[in-house]
Amino acid sequence: MNLGWALRFIGTGASNGGTLGHSAAVLERNGEPVLLIDCGQDALPRFHDTYGEWPRAIFITHVHLDHISGLEQLHGRIALGQADPVRLYVPTPIIRQLHERIANLPHPLAEGRKNFWDRFRFIPVAQGFWHEEHWFDVFEVRHHAPGFAHGLRLSGHFLYTGDTRPIPEVLRHYAASDERIFHDCSLKGNPSHTGLDDVQREYEADLRDRLVLYHYESEAAAERLVEAGFSVARPGQRFMLGAARHMHAPPVLSSVPATNGSAAVAPGPDLSRRGFE
Repeated sequence: MNLGWALRFIGTGASNGGTLGHSAAVLERNGEPVLLIDCGQDALPRFHDTYGEWPRAIFITHVHLDHISGLEQLHGRIALGQADPVRLYVPTPIIRQLHERIANLPHPLAEGRKNFWDRFRFIPVAQGFWHEEHWFDVFEVRHHAPGFAHGLRLSGHFLYTGDTRPIPEVLRHYAASDERIFHDCSLKGNPSHTGLDDVQREYEADLRDRLVLYHYESEAAAERLVEAGFSVARPGQRFMLGAARHMHAPPVLSSVPATNGSAAVAPGPDLSRRGFE
């Protein structure tokens, strides 16, 4: 049966996790896992319980441990032959932080003299990346510090903010094709996360109608968000994603004429696509 695109949450909680699990989601196509978004401490067992296999591709939004600590478990399974090497997509601004947090030991395992990243197909990404012949946009969000966290979009299907404060100008740019928007939201916000009052204040009605909220404190908090009129993701819940009205592709860089007598050069990336520069 052709089910098309879907996003399944294997965890929807904040950093304390608990029974909600650390927030992580899996993009599916026709019921098969395509891409795991974030890999906290409990993401791997939840993924394996759901699909009967280990992830083949992961996108990392940022380097807080509730989003990356499962990579150490996965490294061990790959090293011991229990899982295949994984494609790991990592935004370039967080590569050094990721390495220092989980991969800087000279002997990550007692078995063999191998670097941590030898077990992965490590793919740095800037404005986006190709995966299984589809282009995914990557954009900066507002979490903790500038350049620290990033969101993900598959044009016409979904936008996933990762951990963030409100980003209305970014959503207007990246969610312009009726994408369903999966958005960080706790009952009470703080300097690094969105709260219910933030959503109600910062987003206009047409954006609020497309929001699905996750990364909340507790089941009781989720019920309060529902009572306020919002859709809320639950652990294990799958959301079917609409078909794209048009497929987005990365911009093609071309040379531009020099204006000061110097040689022509290719322009840098279109910074307006990233939302904050």
